[in-house]
Amino acid sequence: MLEQYRTVRTPGSREVVIRKSRFIGHVMPVENEEEAVQFIDSIKKQHWHATHNCSAYMIGERDEIQRQSDDGEPSGTAGKPILEVIRSQQVKNVAIVVTRYFGGIMLGAGGLIRAYTDGAVLALTAGEVITRVLRREVFVEIEYTWLGKVENALRGRNIQTGETLFTDKVTLLCLPRNNEGDAFIAWITDLTEGQSLVTEGRRLYYSEGE
Repeated sequence: MLEQYRTVRTPGSREVVIRKSRFIGHVMPVENEEEAVQFIDSIKKQHWHATHNCSAYMIGERDEIQRQSDDGEPSGTAGKPILEVIRSQQVKNVAIVVTRYFGGIMLGAGGLIRAYTDGAVLALTAGEVITRVLRREVFVEIEYTWLGKVENALRGRNIQTGETLFTDKVTLLCLPRNNEGDAFIAWITDLTEGQSLVTEGRRLYYSEGE
């Protein structure tokens, strides 16, 4: 698993008019090719009367899946520029569709490339590019007498935390970065003088600052 990667937070869309043609950039975070295809099909159904719905997507830890479609525009003037935006912005697990409503003025190959590039950039802006960080769930069970000291120490080290469970003891969900997990466990064990019960959970991606 990657220690971190860039993607978009939410679906989004944004529009620009270029020489009377409307270009609408749509973006969706996706986990697999099936989701990407479903998203593209949904945009085509929504904008069935558009002149073109050009698309691209890139999926996988090593960008194993890369697809593009000019959807009737001259070859290389639409799908490829959209895919190049995804690459240049270093985002992954995203699908982009740029819808065009022709306004009556021909743009030429260079104009189309610039227009679809702009549409893809607008789409990413609408979806909000974020960094997803791989974190390790570490559950720390302590007596109530340790709670204040441990919470202060966690804040001092800027360790992200999740839900705290209060029973006969306190269980803190700590979320260190995955590559810092072993060092964190050693640190928390030392901090609590070996009086904490530390167990590991899953490895999950969280948005940076989440």
